[in-house]
Amino acid sequence: MFSRFFIDRPIFATVIAAIILLAGILSIRGLPIEEYPQVLPPQVMVMAHYPGADAQTVANTVAAPLEQAINGVEGMIYLSSSSAASGEVFISVFFETGADADLATTNVNNRVQAALARLPAEVRAQGVQVEKRTSTILSVMTLSGDPDRYDTTYISNYALLNVVDDLKRVPGVGDVTIFGNQDYAMRIWLPPDRL
Repeated sequence: MFSRFFIDRPIFATVIAAIILLAGILSIRGLPIEEYPQVLPPQVMVMAHYPGADAQTVANTVAAPLEQAINGVEGMIYLSSSSAASGEVFISVFFETGADADLATTNVNNRVQAALARLPAEVRAQGVQVEKRTSTILSVMTLSGDPDRYDTTYISNYALLNVVDDLKRVPGVGDVTIFGNQDYAMRIWLPPDRL
């Protein structure tokens, strides 16, 4: 019944629509700019490497002391860790949604520095990295070239030398990963009998 009023008066309906359109255009300046609200909790990643150790040794000697030191940091929801057979340990610390990621990284780094004395000397020599991370990929970029002139190794090496560092300097970029990274390598064979 109410719609019948506007159907019978098309000029009135057009004027109302134009007023609503102008009000929307004028109010655009007052709308928040944030396109994507923060729905994922901030994440801090702790990485360490224990050369020559198996996964069980890394879990007992590196991951356990770090987890004990990090546990209870301000604003933390939970943490998860994984130890690899290559001697690497990754600890992900998740914080409450809306927490300041820089402050969370500083707090976790302070706890890690306090636990360094309990870690093996090889791990301290390699260093323990603490950086803020997000579990989502914001953007994926591709590099391509003439396949007859440039192979994938050349393009990967070009990206590593010329693109990655520039992208890391862009404000707001946390990390850059090259998928399918292929580096140049040189294998030199020396005759053992002549050495």
